[in-house]
Amino acid sequence: MITPYHLLKSQMHRLGLAVMLPVALLGTVTLTNQLPTATAQSSGGNRPLTIRSDVQEYDAKAQVITARGNVQMLYPARQIQATAAQAQYFSKERRIDFSGNVYILQQGNNSIRAERVTYLIDEGRFIALPQSNRQVESVYMVDDGDMSGQTAKPAPRTPPLKR
Repeated sequence: MITPYHLLKSQMHRLGLAVMLPVALLGTVTLTNQLPTATAQSSGGNRPLTIRSDVQEYDAKAQVITARGNVQMLYPARQIQATAAQAQYFSKERRIDFSGNVYILQQGNNSIRAERVTYLIDEGRFIALPQSNRQVESVYMVDDGDMSGQTAKPAPRTPPLKR
């Protein structure tokens, strides 16, 4: 007899998903457009942090979520969006490690591009590392305030980054 459980297990196997994240810890796990989605919520503020990717694994002992392939993270409470090849959410340490062509957009206009970025959730701090012989690129929108009639000098032109 084929049960709904067997059908779901069969569908997950065809998608190449080895592990689904525990619902009790994460709040929700859903399949959207064939991509696993995990939404982590803290017990205090219940602010969702959603990670979408091709494959996700959960290590219950270490309480680490690993997302691989086309990773997209949304953290609306901090106005953060990120993309990477892989992300690991360390729930005990309250840290997210991104790797592989990382792009992070905060508050809709500040951004970081790097090979590896660590986000320390409680500190609201990013630590970015480049590929060998490359650099990290950050773009920040700076409010110059009232320049009191001063004429701003145009920014010097810089050559585009080599990719």
